[in-house]
Amino acid sequence: MSETGAELHEPSYVDAEVDDGFIVPVSMEEDPAELFAGDSGTLDADVRTVLVRLLQRRFLLADRNRAQWRVLLENQQVIESRLHDLFVHLVVDHERGVAYKRQVRSAELDVPVLLRDEAYSRAETLILVHLRSVFQREQGVGATSTRVDLEEIERTALTYFDPDDTNVASPQREIRSAVTRLAKEGLIEEESEGRFRVTPLVEIALSNERLVELRGWLGEQARTGSGVA
Repeated sequence: MSETGAELHEPSYVDAEVDDGFIVPVSMEEDPAELFAGDSGTLDADVRTVLVRLLQRRFLLADRNRAQWRVLLENQQVIESRLHDLFVHLVVDHERGVAYKRQVRSAELDVPVLLRDEAYSRAETLILVHLRSVFQREQGVGATSTRVDLEEIERTALTYFDPDDTNVASPQREIRSAVTRLAKEGLIEEESEGRFRVTPLVEIALSNERLVELRGWLGEQARTGSGVA
């Protein structure tokens, strides 16, 4: 086993021919360790899958992906090493049961940026601020869980849209689409129709510092009476 924990595959000599007293390795296409023709990777298929999922998604959740979470924990060192090769840092939050990635940035190194911040849309940001605020308030009074209604989410988000726009249907569709995405990412979980539980992931998606900044900006928009562009 290598220092990173990755298994190294030696050439396969099973059923190989013997030529002048020497064993002739089978071709790579016949190597049973390969996952596809020409494969030079050293990780098992399930470990590679977790690595790809981490790169594809914002979060990997333990309660939604139990098998992948187990693979991650069992192979964390080698997965982390592969991500470090790409200047990407792996964060595994065992308490919340979530893993996510961050772009490595350094003042000493000219680091090529692989991960671009995937900005939330206008409606997603408005909803996130509301969810994070409610979650923070409920946690502050000792509540063990936080729940919100879709009607409450819509009502709050709509206050930041253009008040002179009479076409309410369009922002409502935008808001509902945003709710769907946030639910898909695991920030909220629908317990019954129109009733959602806010998960601790909102603390990761929106830090305290960013929450304060966005609250101030939204407050200014409300005071001036201008909608959020």
